[in-house]
This record gives sequence, structure tokens and C-alpha cells, in this order.
Amino acid sequence: MNYRNSRENRMHSSVQKPFSYYSCVIPDQFTCAPMHWHSEFEINYVWEGASEFTCGEEKFISSAGDVILVQPNVMHSVYPCEGKNQVYDTLVFSAEIFGGTESDRYIQECIKPLISGSMRLKTHITPAHPYYGVLKTSIENVFSCAKGDTPALDMLMRSELFRFFWILELEAEIDPDFSEPGEVIRPALEYIATHYYEPITIKQLAASVHLSESYFMNQFQKHVGFSAIEYISHFRINQACKILISTQKNVLETAFDCGFRNISNFNRQFRKITGYSPTEYRRKFRKSSTEC
Repeated sequence: MNYRNSRENRMHSSVQKPFSYYSCVIPDQFTCAPMHWHSEFEINYVWEGASEFTCGEEKFISSAGDVILVQPNVMHSVYPCEGKNQVYDTLVFSAEIFGGTESDRYIQECIKPLISGSMRLKTHITPAHPYYGVLKTSIENVFSCAKGDTPALDMLMRSELFRFFWILELEAEIDPDFSEPGEVIRPALEYIATHYYEPITIKQLAASVHLSESYFMNQFQKHVGFSAIEYISHFRINQACKILISTQKNVLETAFDCGFRNISNFNRQFRKITGYSPTEYRRKFRKSSTEC
């Protein structure tokens, strides 16, 4: 894929350790995870609370005990539910964790289709799932291994992940002609990520994906779950949150750096999205700047 800015740039894995573990609280640690994608797998386990997930075209509200699986290259986002926190663990890992070689038949038949998207697994796993008990146990063991963070536990983690995916593949959907539905609006997300600090119009975004303005707005709402204008505001405020907790820039400088030319509008949008004024947010979260 050629779209780099909507692609998450963080390095989640290495040759020696093909995974990264994060303990997350939304919105206390970060206001949201705007629409993005990465080439690794991602598994989230919700300990408490709720939030709004979008994974591809699927949108849902999470609950305690839910497991959310994001396959490689699928666009996804997480936004808080009003008045609620969500406490959850996240594991992001590359396909290297499964080992094997190109010639291994399980790599060819069971792993590569997950990466290409021709095999789709259940994204939102709830207690209503027929194999929930076994899946939940495997995921709890996976996160226990990730937290322990030793070579021996890496081996156990792999075995649990194999078990987890083996169970889900029993009911997998196979689509050899699969193409990611959100592909059409990727360039628009790319444009926003590159130009968020500048004025952005619907006309510019529609031109970036070669669509009429009306059709573009319809497709953006369908695939992202927000209008383009709402998404731009969320993206800019998320950037502002990062600046407030990681730099000494004042509120006016932060607003201008994130594309706002009216400080009153910035303050209003900031409070609407985060529930805090910029100054309150900096004071409360300066010491809790961990980002998932």
C-alpha cells in the first residue's frame, strides 16, 4: 500500500520481539484513536467500561469482557462513549509471531489469507460467542505472557495465539475476491493527516479521491462513521492533546499548530470532544501521557 500518513508509523514489533503490549484507558490517557491502519494484527481485551469501535465497515459499542480482533491493513478507530472510560489491554503483533516458512502449508492456507483479507474472522467477540469461554482464557493467557515479558513466556504466548486463531478459523468467512471497502477514502485520510494544520475543504478532499463532493461525503460517513468535517475536528483535537501533554507550547500556539484560526472555536471544540478545557486537560493528563 502507498498510503503512509493514515498508516500508523509506530514500530510495534522487531525481529527479536514481534509484538508490543499496551495498557490503555480512554479517554483518560488519550482522547481517541483516529481512523488508521497498520500491517500488524491487533487484539484488544476490554476489562471495564465502553467505547465506540470502528473496524472496516463494522461499528459497535464495546463492553467489559469483549475481545476485539483487528486483522492487518484494516482501517479502525476507537472513540470514547460520553461519560464513560474504557480500560483495556492491547496487543499488536506481526505475522512473524506465527513462525514457519513460505513453504509451510499452514502459513499458506491459514495465515496468509488473514493478512490479505481473503479470510475474515470474527472482529467483535462477546460472551454470546459459542466458544467465548475458551477464547477468553486464551486471550487472558496471551496478555499475562505479554505482561511477564520473558523469552519463555513468548513461547507460551505463541501457543495461545495459535489456539485462539485456530478456533476462530473454524467459522471463518472465505472471500477470494475481497478488497477492503475503505480503500476509496484512504487518500482523503492521507490528505487530512498531512494538511490538518492548514484550511481543508470538502472540495479538496473529494478531489484527492476523484469523487464528486456529494458522493465523497456519503462514502466518508459510511466508512469512517463521522462526517469529514467532524473527523477533521477530532483529528486536530487529538493532535492538540499530544502537544499539550508533551510540550510547553501555550494554548494559542497549540491551536494554530493544529489548524485552528479562532481560539474561541478551538476551546469550544476541545471541550466538546475531550470534556475539558485545554488548560484543564494539560493539568490533568500531563503525567499520564502514555499513548496506545
